[in-house]
Amino acid sequence: MKKEKGHVITGIMPDSIAEELGVEPGDRLISINDREIEDIFDYRYLCDDEELTLLIYSAKEKDYYECEVSKDTDEDLGFEFGPGLMDDYRSCSNKCIFCFIDQMPPGMRDTLYFKDDDARLSFLQGNYITLTNMKQKDIDKVCFYKLSPINISIHTTNPELRCRMLNNRFAGDALKKIGAFCEAGLEINGQIVLCKGVNDGAELDRSLKDIEEYLPNLKSLSVVPVGLTRFREGLYPLEPFEKEDAATVLDQIEKWQRYYKEKYGTNLVYASDEWYLTAGRELPAQSEYEGFPQIENGVGMLRSLTDEFDEACENEYDIYEGSVLMLTGMAAYPVIKKMADKVTEKYSRIKMDVMPVRNDFFGHRITVSGLITGRDILNQIALKYMPDGYQVCDMPEGLNTLQQRELILKSFNEHFSERVKNELPFDLVVIPSSMLRAGEKVFLDDMTVDDLQNALQKDFRIVKSNGEEFFRVLCKNYIPFYEREASYEQTDSSDSRQT
Repeated sequence: MKKEKGHVITGIMPDSIAEELGVEPGDRLISINDREIEDIFDYRYLCDDEELTLLIYSAKEKDYYECEVSKDTDEDLGFEFGPGLMDDYRSCSNKCIFCFIDQMPPGMRDTLYFKDDDARLSFLQGNYITLTNMKQKDIDKVCFYKLSPINISIHTTNPELRCRMLNNRFAGDALKKIGAFCEAGLEINGQIVLCKGVNDGAELDRSLKDIEEYLPNLKSLSVVPVGLTRFREGLYPLEPFEKEDAATVLDQIEKWQRYYKEKYGTNLVYASDEWYLTAGRELPAQSEYEGFPQIENGVGMLRSLTDEFDEACENEYDIYEGSVLMLTGMAAYPVIKKMADKVTEKYSRIKMDVMPVRNDFFGHRITVSGLITGRDILNQIALKYMPDGYQVCDMPEGLNTLQQRELILKSFNEHFSERVKNELPFDLVVIPSSMLRAGEKVFLDDMTVDDLQNALQKDFRIVKSNGEEFFRVLCKNYIPFYEREASYEQTDSSDSRQT
């Protein structure tokens, strides 16, 4: 169905210009000063004028009318358009050999399968884009509105190899668009998803040398290992990086860090925490991260966490009295365990058990906490603490995650509902906010924190990846926190315009 012109107004702010004009929710904003609005950036830019002519479509009267507005430059009109960009999100036009979404099992919620590749989301949410679906008008808009910083998935600077990695014949030429961003004075962050035997080795050296042409606009570039789930049947045959491989990658990155440090005064290139954990090496000092420009990309997160924690250790807290189970991913377990041990050394009234959750759902090569499912938590708590153990029940084919959730909870409750409260040797469970969907208490498999809390009959608390919050979540006067710090899915791909 063809979309109607304009954008549906979902709400009116009280005591606003929109309220004075008599505009109502359900009406459409068609244009401002005879210019149609494509997205939120157009809207904000056009609203900066002091004299405006608004074209509105009244849902009640089924007709158009104009409104003349005089206002201050920074005065808001008071329209609300709901979440999103006031426009469809741009989906990815590639078929990357390393795409995580292609490694998802069927039956999960729709938003987990949406592949965004939108420069506007790069500015608003920090998403990384490949540039392959950007037309000249898109580049012009990014430059005109100074949407900076913009985050770019470079992966390789070898044009032919980039075409093969992204399975897109335009992927090599797309890198030329970075030049337009540099000419416009935009700041850029880059990333390389490293695939063993593909863009590593000599190709990585080439990429880390070629990015020099983007300076000084390129502020940072992260190198992260490809994530491989057990659902890769029919996909490009990628192999995981082992301990020796990770050490080799770190040696390469550190070589280029020395080069850029000596020549430009910045490390520029950063390795994600996973490389150090896999290689068994100590994390660099905080100063080596130069302000943590890519902490949301897993670069320096553990260093920041541990340093904040050590500083917070100097303070006194009204610590919880009882037994606590703290959950984490396999990768971060050694770090979190050391922190928990320091807490119990300082406060004898609290007992802590740190349990690394093995990723049975996606596969054991996925070790980060952000991809842990509720069912794996429930299953592994039962396996560890219940005398007769427990396994998630077999799932009939064709069930989605919500239907699977119902079966799992029913099966678990049939086994343990009368026993868990007395047999589980902890009073409180703490989980990192990275395990949950943004703004909600929902895991990747649609299991919820309330589901686990009810099944285990224990209280749950959610902690941010912050050293001081590690103590606060263990305090008697804990204040609940549910915000997720880094989104694992596009939480809203809606359009404010109706179809």
